[in-house]
Parts: sequence; structure tokens; C-alpha cells
Amino acid sequence: MTDRPVLRLSGAAYTHPGGAGVHDLDFDLAPGEALALIGPNGAGKSTLLNGLLGLVPLTAGRVEFEGASLAPLGMIGLLPQSSDLDPEFPISLEQVVMLGRYRRLGLFRWPGRADRAAVRGALEAVALGDLAKRRFGDLSGGQRQRGLLARALASEPRLLLLDEPFNGLDQQNRDALIDTLRGLKQGGVAVIVSTHDLDLARLVCDSVVLVNGEQLAHGPVDRVLTLDNLQACFAGTEIEIDEHTLVVPGHEGH
Repeated sequence: MTDRPVLRLSGAAYTHPGGAGVHDLDFDLAPGEALALIGPNGAGKSTLLNGLLGLVPLTAGRVEFEGASLAPLGMIGLLPQSSDLDPEFPISLEQVVMLGRYRRLGLFRWPGRADRAAVRGALEAVALGDLAKRRFGDLSGGQRQRGLLARALASEPRLLLLDEPFNGLDQQNRDALIDTLRGLKQGGVAVIVSTHDLDLARLVCDSVVLVNGEQLAHGPVDRVLTLDNLQACFAGTEIEIDEHTLVVPGHEGH
């Protein structure tokens, strides 16, 4: 595992054509490190994730992917907040996961042995190897979410972006996803999780970035997830804290 950061943002800003965005982003992400991205609705969390994917322009500062200004092909995997697949479409879980290989395959090459091995490995990583041939739409919601994560993993990313990955998951699928993320970290994958689930940040993440239009705080989980910091980030929202959990009452969505 190299000492070079997978991702480095220095005074970075991503801005939509209409002017909304997020700025003053300064943090590094090392291989095997998971970072929680936390903030209220409209704070710029999705803007940052889309910016890293090249979908929102960088308007200030510098962003480096393993020292380069552009992310190499296949470096970034994404688990979106909502599925872009119709559950009625007749496609198997295995075929869904193979979609994650197509950027590497290109338009005119059939999947080969390495591609099939990557799909098997991705399914095993999310504990769905025994359901590979099952129709995607017949899976539970939590299993489909894990299947979409396997699709992201099939490209063998070194940076994985997750957008509210635990929304609507039951405890079994939640625990399976936590185990998967821990395994990915051990394998050296860097992870950014946009989430309102502050317990998840404590269970999985090493560091936190608080954002609300700009970066408000960054550092280890236990130093950043404090009552004062959360009150500053979620201004106007009542914050409660006890020794086990941090709660943002009534805050839902993205």
C-alpha cells in the first residue's frame, strides 16, 4: 500500500452553472481510509461526489487523483443513492454486476476470464455469490443495493463513492454492507460515504468532513463529530448527543 494519497483536494471548489456549489475543500484520503461526508440537505455533498466523477466543473483550487489531475480509467466506483435499473427488466444479478466492467471492456470486446473473475469477486465481496443467476428484480431491496455495490466493485476501483448507502436497509443488509466496507478498506480501497447516519461514520469511517456550502471541519471521527461542530453545520436544527450516538432529529433525505 503506497503512502501517496488516493485523493487530495487543495482549496477546491465545484460549482454548478447556476452558481450553487461547495468550496474551500481541503483534505487528503489515503488508501484504505474511509471518510464520512456529512451535512444538511443542499450542503454540497452530491456536488462534491459528482465533481469527483467529472460531472460538475472544478472552479477553484486543485484536485489530484494519485498525483494526477484526472482520475485514471476505472479508478472511481460509485454506489448511487437510487437505482438506475428497472427491477422489471429481465436481467440477472450477475449481468448487472458485469455492467461495471464495460468501461474497461470498451464497445467491441466480449467479457473474458479476467472480467468474469472480477464479477465473481465482487459478488463474493458483498456476500451475494450464491445469487448470481437470480433475476435482479426478484432480489430484496437490500440485496439489490448490495448488487449495485458489486457493480461498482467489478471495475476494481481504488476510490469508491457511496451516496446515502444505508437508506431503507434492514439490519441484516446494513450489517452485510458494513462488513463489505471494512473488507474493502483492508484491501486498500479508499472510500467516501455521503451519509446522515452518524453511527455509520463511527462504525466504518476513519475521518469526517462536515460541509454546508463549504468545508467546516475535517479530521478524525471522534474529534469532528462533536456537539459544537454539528450545531455549526446543521444550523437551525436541534442536535442531541449522548455517550453512544449523535442524532439529528427530523433530518431525512439528501
